Amino acid sequence: MKNLVKNEQSGRSMVEMLGVLAIIGVLSVGGISGYSKAMAKFKLTKAQDQITMLLMNIRTAFSGSSNYEGLNNTTAVQLNIVPGDMLPGGIGKSVAASGGIINAFSGKVVLGTTDSNQHFTLEFGGLGKETCTSLASSDWGTEGLVKMTVNNTEHDQQALPIKATTAVSECQNANSTNKITWEYY
Repeated sequence: MKNLVKNEQSGRSMVEMLGVLAIIGVLSVGGISGYSKAMAKFKLTKAQDQITMLLMNIRTAFSGSSNYEGLNNTTAVQLNIVPGDMLPGGIGKSVAASGGIINAFSGKVVLGTTDSNQHFTLEFGGLGKETCTSLASSDWGTEGLVKMTVNNTEHDQQALPIKATTAVSECQNANSTNKITWEYY
């Protein structure tokens, strides 16, 4: 007599596995989208903090001077005006050795003075449309702000802060090529 053994296998069907994979996919897309938005907001906040820190450090470093003569990226690094997170090579490196000064979006930062050395300029480049719009329409106060230039459009102190609709129209460069320059006394 033959013994017939009943082989019962328990498992998931292909349809059930596809359903689980679909649910995981939907949750992953939502997580990635949320993460991307959070990172963009973090970088924007960091860029705003970098601008504020540079302004304070420049004013402190030159508080005993009658002007801003000699202010540029190299002297700013030598005077420890530039926060360490803006130097890709780290603190203590020269501007050339560090790769320059960069903002939170890995765009170029340029510090300088006007012709008379009575004002200093702070330029943030490599900004995307949304970041440019947000930074351009932010209220940077009137304490010392002379003008702001968004790409090639100048705005004097009386026209600041600019409206969000104006900022949107001026920050239309694609591929993170927008730049903003602030001029302070």
